[in-house]
Order: sequence, then C-alpha cells, then structure tokens
Amino acid sequence: MDRIIDGVLKFQRDVYPSQKALFQELSIAQRPQALFIGCSDSRVVPELFMQQGPGDLFVVRNAGNIVPPFAVAPGGVSASIEYAVSVLGVPDIIICGHSSCGAMTAILRGSEQLESLPAVARWLHFSDAARQIVAKRNAHDSDEKKLNSLIQENVLAQLEHLLTHPAVAAAVKAKEVRLHGWVFDIPTAGVLSYDAQTESFIPLAQAAFSEAKA
Repeated sequence: MDRIIDGVLKFQRDVYPSQKALFQELSIAQRPQALFIGCSDSRVVPELFMQQGPGDLFVVRNAGNIVPPFAVAPGGVSASIEYAVSVLGVPDIIICGHSSCGAMTAILRGSEQLESLPAVARWLHFSDAARQIVAKRNAHDSDEKKLNSLIQENVLAQLEHLLTHPAVAAAVKAKEVRLHGWVFDIPTAGVLSYDAQTESFIPLAQAAFSEAKA
C-alpha cells in the first residue's frame, strides 16, 4: 500500500501541475473516444498499451472481459454500456481479451478449479458458447492452442452479447457505433483484431490498413 500512496503523492506533485488545465476541463464533461471492455487482469492496462490519457477511454473491466446478454438482470456492465452509447455517444466499442487469461484457463480446467469460487463459476457461464465451440472444434489441440482459441472465441461471443443491448443494436444499425474485437498479447504487446471478411484475427496494423483502404 505504501507504493500506491507514494504514487498518488508523486502524481499530485510532479504530474498534475503540468496537466491542471486538462483536469479542469475534464471536471466539466467527458467525451471519450471509445468504450473499452476488457479483463480485470492487472497485467493489462488499456491506457498504457493504447497510449491514451484521462478522458480518452470509458473503461469497463471484469473477469474474462464478459458482456452479459441484455435479457439478464441489469448490472454494472449493462448500465455502463447503455450510458457510454446513449449519453456519451462513443463512436467505437472494443472488447479486448488477452493472452494467459485466468478466467479462460479456469473454464478449460473445468468445474474442479471453480468449486470454491461459486460467484466466478456463475459469471463464467456467459462464456459457455465459446467453450462449446472450442471443445467441438479443437478436441485434439494442445492446451495452449485451446486456450488461445478460447480467448478469441470468447471475444466473439461477447460481441454477440453486446448486440442484444438495445442501445448498441440501434447505434450499430444507424452506423453511429463500430464494434471491434481485440486480443492483447502480454509478452509481446501485440494486438490482434477480428476481421469479419476473413473471419479471423489479424495484426492490428494490418486491420487498420484494410479499413483505411475500404
């Protein structure tokens, strides 16, 4: 805890003075460029690997970067999505998985790993579609390949869930919001982006080049 307190004091002393005008502006309103839905994993810091600052991202993080379908009882994730789209008017929504995801690893290892974590087990049922796809398609793959496949399929499953939210569905239909599926690789800082044309995850730089040409 001492390191955290020292960090706050250092920010107040060394960083804030040079950004005082920005924080005063942000105290009035926010206009984030995107809604980022990612995993709570402490190794994945979206503002760091995306090089964004205060006010740039509206961030929702939870175990497994999960988006419950809208029909489920409203919760913090659903409320945040609705607010980001309907009030803040974000033009882009990113669902981002990551390598070595503990939530996806727990799903692969099965119920024994989750016996003492009933809340986590219930939450991870929102990834059941991804789990079943990988189980059927990757039956003979190594554990590493299964995990990587599950991480990607989970991003796609959560994008499908995202479209069950009325605010998102309406904004996408009106071409006011674009959806993106990413996977961040911790050891290399590489980012893969889902490409609907090829139905595969490709390097982000390649995906950006394809979008620019289109």
